Amino acid sequence: MSSKTPSLTEWKRLYDLMAQLKELAPWEWMEEVEVFAVENPQTGQLGFVSIMGNLGEHLAVAVYQGAEGLGGFWNMQSREDSLAPEFILQVPQLQASFEDRAMVEKQDRDIMKELGLKFRGSQAWPLFRSYRPGCLPWYIDQDEAQMLTYALEQLLAVVPRYKENPDLFTPTDVEHDYLVRVKRGSQWEDSVKHIEFREEKTLDLQMNEEALAHLRSLMPGKMTIEIDLEMMNTPVRDRSAERPFFPFMLMFADRDSGMILSVELLQPLPSMDAMYERVPAVVVESLAASFPPKEILVKDVMLSLLLQPVAQAVGFRIRKQSRLPAIDRAKREFQKFTRIRGF
Repeated sequence: MSSKTPSLTEWKRLYDLMAQLKELAPWEWMEEVEVFAVENPQTGQLGFVSIMGNLGEHLAVAVYQGAEGLGGFWNMQSREDSLAPEFILQVPQLQASFEDRAMVEKQDRDIMKELGLKFRGSQAWPLFRSYRPGCLPWYIDQDEAQMLTYALEQLLAVVPRYKENPDLFTPTDVEHDYLVRVKRGSQWEDSVKHIEFREEKTLDLQMNEEALAHLRSLMPGKMTIEIDLEMMNTPVRDRSAERPFFPFMLMFADRDSGMILSVELLQPLPSMDAMYERVPAVVVESLAASFPPKEILVKDVMLSLLLQPVAQAVGFRIRKQSRLPAIDRAKREFQKFTRIRGF
């Protein structure tokens, strides 16, 4: 356990708050979309608090991190009927949940034992997890424990007020205005903040200039190439990584022959943005190995945006479409192979 692991006193506070939450049971009369925010007085970061469990399936409090987490939350709500499980793993959040004993790991049990805590029954075991984009849900560190503590404390203070006044979480008539709990001095107060969760990002795209020059010398190209970037569903653990992560597969296929031209594995470390910044260089290096394109087909908006500067520099077209037949066929064959092999 790292030096940033919460202290026993900090763990005790979290478990005490979860006991109060279980007694209050706000999921019995609140829905997931009823959201308010808490400002971390130490960092100024906003955590957007949502209560899950209205259907009795997953009793939890989620704290979505900043504008990126809030945007991911609303994106999940809009995709509810077609939400891929891996999308949840790309939304930065903390969760405090009540689980069955089978979900509890040794590290959790050791903490409970030190605190003298015992639980029994279904959905009775408090569990605290950190979701970082591209990574396996993992144990919370000290900073995350602090944020969860603030969120649970303010949840217990605010939710009874919400029960009396359902308009509390819609403080104005302006869309994207949120109730935010802010600490001033020693007191917590209500505040209102306007949140634009579709915040723009500036990525420092990387490039292999030698490979770019070689690819340019091969143009004009004649190939129509499908390219896709997808998170794999099996986590791996690198010795240098803080937590297990899901590699991303960058696959290239010839549209006409269906042949797979190249497969590259990328790590979403130290962040998803850092991985995205590497994509243009990796694509150029792969294409420069004698695959000059006249057109590249993608189905992901982000991938299209990442490759636009390359397309302009080299001279090929990028077209977005809903299906990539050659890559989809290769993925089906790969899944069939792994099932046969028992992976």
